Amino acid sequence: MLKCLKTLFAFALLVLAAQFVTGQETEILVTQSASVQVELVSDEIYDEPEAAPIDEATAPVYSSYEEFQASPGYAKFMIDNLWILMAAAMVFIMHLGFATVESGFTQAKNSVNVIYKNVFILATGIITYAVVGFQIMYPGDFNGFFGFGGFGIGFDPADSAGMLTPAYVEEMTIWSDFIFQAMFAATAATIVSGCVTGRIKLPAFMIFGALLVAFSYPITGSWLWGGGWLDQLGFYDFAGSTLVHAVGGFAGLACVLLLGARAGKYENGKVNTIPGHNIPLATVGIFLLWFGWFGFNGGSVLSADPAGVSFVFVNTALAAAAGALAAMIATNLLMHKLDAPMALNGILAGLVGITAGADVVSPTSAVLIGLFAGALVVASIAAFDKLRVDDPVGAISVHGICGVWGTLAVGIFSAEYSFLTQLIGTAAVIGFTFAFSFIVFGAIKYTMGVRVSAEVELGGLDLEEHGNNAYPSFAGVELLSKA
Repeated sequence: MLKCLKTLFAFALLVLAAQFVTGQETEILVTQSASVQVELVSDEIYDEPEAAPIDEATAPVYSSYEEFQASPGYAKFMIDNLWILMAAAMVFIMHLGFATVESGFTQAKNSVNVIYKNVFILATGIITYAVVGFQIMYPGDFNGFFGFGGFGIGFDPADSAGMLTPAYVEEMTIWSDFIFQAMFAATAATIVSGCVTGRIKLPAFMIFGALLVAFSYPITGSWLWGGGWLDQLGFYDFAGSTLVHAVGGFAGLACVLLLGARAGKYENGKVNTIPGHNIPLATVGIFLLWFGWFGFNGGSVLSADPAGVSFVFVNTALAAAAGALAAMIATNLLMHKLDAPMALNGILAGLVGITAGADVVSPTSAVLIGLFAGALVVASIAAFDKLRVDDPVGAISVHGICGVWGTLAVGIFSAEYSFLTQLIGTAAVIGFTFAFSFIVFGAIKYTMGVRVSAEVELGGLDLEEHGNNAYPSFAGVELLSKA
């Protein structure tokens, strides 16, 4: 633990030093009206022309979609809208990444169960977000804490031109807005799946996951992205280090505390390793997530603006790479081994860390954020094990702890945003999420139960809950299933 603290202290010094670097950087304005800080490789100063502010009240109104198609602004709208749809497809691919990471990092006897949960969450997440979640998260005028615009996505057939032109949103149609946001919503519940794998009853997870996506996630999301009280306070979370990832991580923490550890994980005062069965499969998943993250962050620019999207891509890649290297170094220093799964989690830690500020911090800052996140995830996973909090894939640390770090880092590395405001917003979101999750999952536990029997856990959830297994031709799995 002492070595762990020393490592974190060293990275903290790097973070503090970065504040002097960021103070010397030049700001440019991108079309989403966010200030982006860039490093200059020479003494020449590049000034991007400022975009004229958009007054929604005077935005052009079209009597029909055909009239809009014939207008000069249609080409730009089409390109922006297409990029949002492409980004949504990239975030969709991330769900395949989550499924392969979770199954690869856990035991073979639970692989079918992991895949089933991920399919359920994606399908249910899209449906529940369409029925209630989208209009809770974006209710229009509301009190800043909770609002509801009505059931369904909110398309108004009487004003179809208004729903499909800049009268709705400058860069996209209502359909593009929904599908992009729906992919984010399902991600939060998918994170929980990894935390509780190997010992949770499938119906209990299904009920909890559906309620999280339908209510808890959109309520806290509305506080910022829906124009609620955190938006008015000045809180900033570009693509969801807290609003998506920390929500999933701390919801998972609440569930794990009520669920308990896997059998054999903590015995006689020792932490026993329960290795994942397929690290190559998990590696494929990590790189799918890294690829999808370019859509996750790049799509959050909410336009195809060349300066904004390319800048976010660069910061995303730098933070991920730095997270991997930091995790490699920290694992070697603290555990005296070269641990590939921890290096993979370092990539995710860097990605989660940069998500809150990918458009408002410099490339140097992105590297430092990734470095600290990569070291932090190693220390956090070790700390949770000492506390007997069993998280099979490290999702609480990767998404929860590093999500908090990434959001607070905005207040450290960007002069525009207050660290105190970032702290207040982060605490409010994770506090609400943890309380909601603890109460709801606790109610499920004391009514229908949340944990499988010891016999089912030993034999594997695949055979007991699904009637098959992922590797029927592998002799080792066959022998285990017959035992």
